[in-house]
Amino acid sequence: MSTVIPTAIPTVAPAPLSLSKSVIWLVGAALLALAVYYFVGIDQGAVSLFGSDTHVHELVHDGRHLIGFPCH
Repeated sequence: MSTVIPTAIPTVAPAPLSLSKSVIWLVGAALLALAVYYFVGIDQGAVSLFGSDTHVHELVHDGRHLIGFPCH
């Protein structure tokens, strides 16, 4: 029979963010989320930000249907 000796695992507490850095991260994440939402959910090609030559709609078409966005 063997005995197991428990060892202490050191824990590291995360450094707290200041309020200004938290706001910057929050605004950045919100802008990124809005950009992703636009390209995946709203961009239809005809009113695309990049004109009718670049069809982001076609690149994300199947993914749109997979997550439930109607597009036709």
